[in-house]
Amino acid sequence: MDSCMFDSYPSRCGNTAQIFPRTDPVVYSPEDEWFKGDGPLTEKEIRFFDKNGFLQLEALISDDEVKMLASEADKLRNDPLLLSREETILERSSREVRSIFDAHHFSTGFNTLLRDPRITNVVSYLLADKLYLHQARLNYKPGFQGKEFYWHSDFETWHVEDGMPQMRAISVSISITDNYTCNGPVMVIPGSHRRFLSCTGLTPEENYKSSLREQRYGVPDEDSIRSMVDANGIAEIAGKAGSVLFFDSNLLHGSASNITPYARHNLFFVYNAITNQLREPYCLQDPRPEYIAHRKNIELVG
Repeated sequence: MDSCMFDSYPSRCGNTAQIFPRTDPVVYSPEDEWFKGDGPLTEKEIRFFDKNGFLQLEALISDDEVKMLASEADKLRNDPLLLSREETILERSSREVRSIFDAHHFSTGFNTLLRDPRITNVVSYLLADKLYLHQARLNYKPGFQGKEFYWHSDFETWHVEDGMPQMRAISVSISITDNYTCNGPVMVIPGSHRRFLSCTGLTPEENYKSSLREQRYGVPDEDSIRSMVDANGIAEIAGKAGSVLFFDSNLLHGSASNITPYARHNLFFVYNAITNQLREPYCLQDPRPEYIAHRKNIELVG
């Protein structure tokens, strides 16, 4: 409880949900530089990200690269040795692979891609800092079997359970398969990144062991979600394989189950500013494992 008294973004402090204003910038590069055209994004793209909290770039990854990524993703999902590792998260009911964390450690192609300037230059410009990898994961949604990811702000979890102090991190989602509007694409609430939704309840010990399969703590209440959607609407991020979605760490997002025959597999890299490295978790629990939140052996990637 005491930690919440001195926290700009208090959450899971009791039974009352609250909405707090964001005190951090969204785009850290000075605004007078946006129109110069020297960076990796146009002024229009920067202003879109600043206002909405996300930006999708189509066909950033070539068809040949997509084929390699898809092959690597299938290989990892079917690797019997990897299935027994703690980095691999299985669905509760079907036992299908839901996520593989630290996927870049198991794939040379993923490891190369996370350092690719087509991606890191965009993120480093938006954060105006050097970058390190906070988290990497493969999220699988096989046809008929892929389950939902409920509405949440990543920053809420990274702040409370990992000790990330500021909203100075960006997630990058690379579409390995086509993301249709019908097969469980990422859905976002545009503009929701500008307010912080605190969540109720207290964080249980080793919460990650259940939350990575089905999140129950760190989930906003329905009234708060409804107010955000009423004000801002919902955007479904569909796109061809090879498209790349950049989104702010505090953007409310989620995805529905996939009941179509068409798989939806996305590779996620989370880049954190080097000046925003993790502290002790704000929930006063032990830190989550390194494969979920990197706090040791920090390596610059951009």
